[in-house]
Amino acid sequence: MKVCHRCGREWVSDKKQPSVKDFCDGCTAYLHCCLNCRFHDKRVHNECLIPTTEWVADRAGCNFCDEFEFADRDPKAKDGDAEDRARESVHDLFANADEKPAPKGAEGFKKLFGD
Repeated sequence: MKVCHRCGREWVSDKKQPSVKDFCDGCTAYLHCCLNCRFHDKRVHNECLIPTTEWVADRAGCNFCDEFEFADRDPKAKDGDAEDRARESVHDLFANADEKPAPKGAEGFKKLFGD
């Protein structure tokens, strides 16, 4: 299903791809953008699986990339959800840590490394 990267609303159109200035009816985000492209991947160089594409500074903004293909996604699964879960698990991991600040100066050094 072709959905908006921001709000998850389905894009319904007779066209195969959105034009450069097409926007989501739900949140007015641009549809022809890196964040909606099937080749967008934060983990690779240039954040694009096609190595010959030009750098795009604003991934949510409209662009003129000829390689753009609207990604088919599950509207309920968002990248932000995974990030939020990871952030919460790290917080939970350190939530029970001793809140007592470490001693400063020579005293802290001696406690840490001994005499």
